[in-house]
Amino acid sequence: MKKRNSVLKTLTLTCVMCLCMVLYGCGQKTDPELEAYKESMTSFYADLSSYNNSINTIDPDSETAKDELLDNIDRMTETYKEMALVEVPEEFSGIADLADEAAEYMEKAQEFYHEAYDNEFDEDSEMLASEYYERANNRAMVMLQVLHGEVPEGEGITVETESTYEISTIPTDDEGE
Repeated sequence: MKKRNSVLKTLTLTCVMCLCMVLYGCGQKTDPELEAYKESMTSFYADLSSYNNSINTIDPDSETAKDELLDNIDRMTETYKEMALVEVPEEFSGIADLADEAAEYMEKAQEFYHEAYDNEFDEDSEMLASEYYERANNRAMVMLQVLHGEVPEGEGITVETESTYEISTIPTDDEGE
């Protein structure tokens, strides 16, 4: 449970920082479909941040800790599934597969968290759950980078660009009004 908390705290901090960039940025008006997608993604990242905050406030010594964790994981998984169902505008077509992958990884994380905590604790299942959870969140972070107009970097990331200057992104704090 302690290892999970440190992983979740790191991911929470990353989510909160990214969420701040999304929520406080201002941008040009674009077509309604694109704006709706951006709003949907902003809501997705706000929900992730909320779940992560809730998970990090769980007292690991509480009798209800397992139930609270699993409830948050279940709700987070539903949020990922809903995000994956949102139609990705052509401007961001490169992240459509990432959305599906993130949702699939979160479902796997949910499955293994339940295996780890529903009955007698299973450390191997918790380790697998943490791996899948991290993969889901890594894909969500890559998507956020793309939505901000950044070129994603990291292990296993391949970027093919056509014309990055022709897309409308979710602006960051640095861009001002």
